[in-house]
Amino acid sequence: MIRYDARQRSFAVCLSALAGFVDAIGFIATGGFFVSFMSGNSTRLAVGVAQHHAAALLALQLIATFVGGVVIGSMIGRMAGRYRHALILAWMAVLLALAGTAGEWGAVWAAASLMALAMGAENTVFEEDGEVRLGLTYMTGTLVKLGQRLALALQGGPRWAWLPHFYLWIGLVGGAITGAATFPLLGFGGLWIASAVLVALAVFTIFRGEVLFGVATAKDPA
Repeated sequence: MIRYDARQRSFAVCLSALAGFVDAIGFIATGGFFVSFMSGNSTRLAVGVAQHHAAALLALQLIATFVGGVVIGSMIGRMAGRYRHALILAWMAVLLALAGTAGEWGAVWAAASLMALAMGAENTVFEEDGEVRLGLTYMTGTLVKLGQRLALALQGGPRWAWLPHFYLWIGLVGGAITGAATFPLLGFGGLWIASAVLVALAVFTIFRGEVLFGVATAKDPA
């Protein structure tokens, strides 16, 4: 997070908030499973196996679809060239729109799988040289870095280097609060809002991608 400028950090916080929003909807709808946080699902898988509980299969389903989302997002990014960010975001928008529709039709686990696919893909937005440089849907690593930067600040290092990590975390928390508050009102229809936000972000990156990522855009084909 430290390596990115203010615009990129703001973009990352926005995507982190969206992940929190989607994850909260998924968590409530599935009765305690996650669509963006696979450490939690891995624990549920392990406990389910130990207790011979069907929850293990549900957790495994979400883990598999999340990994599939990462694979597809990475492939899209490598094939799409300068439009990689826009196409990944557009792909996520399609998945969440379909998830919203499936959920409204009562297909909760189909919706959850589509949500996990989208969240896996989200983590490839900041992929560089085949490596994910910034995790957007999970915060354990972010909180570790926050703690490390706080330790440096207390020992005379940069005073505010921990703030970008805090913003990323608080973005996810704020998004999750919003998602949890939205679900009783709109149900899975809340995912259509998330889809619309992603469409707007995709369009923005087409024309202003050089501001965020230093890549050529529709206005700058070089």
